[in-house]
Amino acid sequence: MADFTEIDPQTFAERQAAQPTPDWQLIDVREPAEVELASLPGFRVYSLSRHAEWVDRIGQELDRSKETIVLCHHGMRSAQMCQWLLTQGFEHVVNLRGGIDAYSRLVDARVPLY
Repeated sequence: MADFTEIDPQTFAERQAAQPTPDWQLIDVREPAEVELASLPGFRVYSLSRHAEWVDRIGQELDRSKETIVLCHHGMRSAQMCQWLLTQGFEHVVNLRGGIDAYSRLVDARVPLY
């Protein structure tokens, strides 16, 4: 099985700014209450704790061949999701290192810390 890669928040922000309509898909695995506190545009929420609600449809909603960038609060839950996505046949899975917390601290302080 292949391993996932990581992207740091600055590189992610640079790529996003350089490519207004990027050819990737974005997943946020945090809880809905966390997403209400702080979020980034374009991320689809697939909360890990609600796995049973989306497990049967994620393969239909997302393209397994596209680059898939995964986000959580600090990067641990997203790493778990990256591993799981690889077992489901996703080909290019990327963990956003440090999560939304690092993004707020290093890229955009307007994103609330919690």
